[in-house]
Amino acid sequence: LQKTLILLQVTLSVIVGKTLMILFPNAMKRYILKMGEKSRMNQNPKFSYENWGPTFFSFKYLQFVLKVKWKRLEDEAREGHPAPNTPVVTQGGEVCHLLDFMEDNRPLILNFGSCT
Repeated sequence: LQKTLILLQVTLSVIVGKTLMILFPNAMKRYILKMGEKSRMNQNPKFSYENWGPTFFSFKYLQFVLKVKWKRLEDEAREGHPAPNTPVVTQGGEVCHLLDFMEDNRPLILNFGSCT
């Protein structure tokens, strides 16, 4: 049920966004660039709006957003339920999953910190 609701929400968002891009291209460009400021995407000199702006509200965009949102459903932690097996990256850059670090019946302790 949650996946269906997300599908409907994202699909409607993409349809509305694509329609607005066709009807009001300059206004949508300003809106997308403003979103890029929040994520600091536009601070990278190698990226220009012409490279990534038109991909917003495309079919590939729809697929990507659905994949991310559906994956996040699996990453929710709930008291009394098993821990989510979320992907993590080791210091060496290897991608693995959180529960890969479990050993027998020993508890897994996560320590988050900063090395600044």
